[in-house]
Formats: sequence, structure tokens, C-alpha cells
Amino acid sequence: MYNTIKIEKGLYDLSGKSFSQALEALDPSANYSEEALRKMDAFERQLKRFDIKVKGINADKVDKFFQSAESALLFPEFVRRAVESGLNSGCLGKITAAVSVADGIDCRGIVLSDGEVGYDTVTAVGGALPESSITLTSAPIALKKFGRLINAPYEAVRQQRLDVFAAALRAVGAKLAKSVEGAAVTALTSGVVASDMVGGTFNYSELAAFWGSFTECDMNAVVCSPAVAAKILAFDEMNKTISTEAGRMVTPFGAEIVVSSAVGDDVIIGIDRNCALELIRGGEVVVEVDKLISKLSEAAAVAVNAGFSVISASAVKVLNIA
Repeated sequence: MYNTIKIEKGLYDLSGKSFSQALEALDPSANYSEEALRKMDAFERQLKRFDIKVKGINADKVDKFFQSAESALLFPEFVRRAVESGLNSGCLGKITAAVSVADGIDCRGIVLSDGEVGYDTVTAVGGALPESSITLTSAPIALKKFGRLINAPYEAVRQQRLDVFAAALRAVGAKLAKSVEGAAVTALTSGVVASDMVGGTFNYSELAAFWGSFTECDMNAVVCSPAVAAKILAFDEMNKTISTEAGRMVTPFGAEIVVSSAVGDDVIIGIDRNCALELIRGGEVVVEVDKLISKLSEAAAVAVNAGFSVISASAVKVLNIA
């Protein structure tokens, strides 16, 4: 049962397993018949065990984690989850077709090449079919480290509510996400020859023509800066825009407007997000466990390693709108 397992610092150091995965192996959710406990993961059950409330009107203060040596070991995972939540709040999930995990500091992605013969070619009986090739990238993709040193002395934060402290950590993660988005935009636009508008003014007709230029893939997302998104939303034709319950803005022809400050105000990027971009991560957000369980006596680092690979070049186009 969750209230009898031994929590040790070594659970953070198991090869091939995160702390949460190590806890889940010791306390599998499948073992619980009670619905409330089964819906929690192993970490959440440990919070229940030590009566640590991390959100809501009755949220505890930071020092609740340090009521015992075992409960203190839960604090780094609390920090990691808060930063990870912020990291996932940006647009990466809207523009990546797949997420891979690499063990090293670099790896090779895959590339789809269709050759010179298009998919509309009809093959005669007995004839050779046109070829498409799936190969590795010509050079390794280096995973870049995005991180921050968080200086939060224990005495300064011990009386802060956990939901407020988590909000600050999510803000750190969200700002890191902006930097990661920058790497994604660089990968998407690298080597792409931007198209020019037909006319001299960026309007709905130019946007629709850009969408129509996708022949082998579907442009189901437009990635643009906040300023350009504002221009698009001001088009009269966008009165037919579909606004979903999640706040997503979709053009009349079905492409979602994805806003990222990593994109310049002089271009828009059209992608088929089902096959354009692969996000390669070096695992979860990493936190400095020793410093966090020693009551934040020193600044503690949080970091994530990430890189990007374009899967299909025909799934990405760029339009100059300046």
C-alpha cells in the first residue's frame, strides 16, 4: 500500500526510470480497487499519505514537505512537475507530430523523401512504382539545454502557499518553453525558401492562397507572431472563424492559428502538423535533488534538453508578408 512504501533518494537515480516511474513500480495504480486512489498516480498518493495539499483554498505551505525526511524527498518532484506543466503550456504540443526521447546529447531523426515523381503518378501494370525513402538525418541533431538557476532560499519561501509557489515555477517553465519554441521555429524554417505574396498587402486572400499552395500535405496550422495573429483575426473573413471551447482559433479553411513570439513579424509558417516536426527530448525536466531536499539552501537548477527534426520538407512552407 502507498502508506507503507519506503521513499529513498536513490529512487531519483534509477537508470531508465524517473522518480514517478520508480514510485509507480513500487506502488502500481492497478492494485487499487477504490476509484479515488486508482485515479491518482503513485506520487499523488504519497502527497495524500503525508497530507500535503498542493492546490485549492486549503493548500499547505512549502514547509509542509519538510515535516519528515521521507516527505522532503517528494519536493523535487513537486518542483519538476510544476516546471514541466509550464513547459507544456506553450505551442509545442500544437506543432509537433511526435515526441521522441534520446539518451545522449545528440541523435538522428528520420527524413521522408519522395523523389521527383509525385503521388499523382499512375503506374502501368507491371511497371515500377515511384519510390519514397525514409532515412536518417545527414548529421546528428544536437540536443540543446534550456534551463534556469532558481534562487529560492528556504527561509524566504517556507511560509508561501504551495499553489502560489507552483504558479511561480510554472511561469519559469512557460518562459523556458518560449526558448524551446525558438529552436522549433529555427528547425522548421532552416533551408526553406520563403514564398512571396502575389500582391503587396497581407490580407485574407493572400492567406487563403498560401493555404492553397499546399498540394502534397494539408496546411492545418499557421504559426505566426502575436502581432501577425492580431492582423489575421482582424480580417473581415475571419468572422467565420471557429473558436473552440479551449480558446483555439481556426480559420474558415480549417487551419489553427498557433501563436509564438519566436516567429518574426515578417513571415508566417504553414505546416501540416501531422508530419512536419519531431521533438526530441533528453528525458523529463531535470532538477537538482540534493539542493532541493536540503531546504533550498542554495540556488537549484532546472533544465530540459531538446532538439527538433523536420520529418517531411513538403509539410512546411514559409510566406513573406513584409
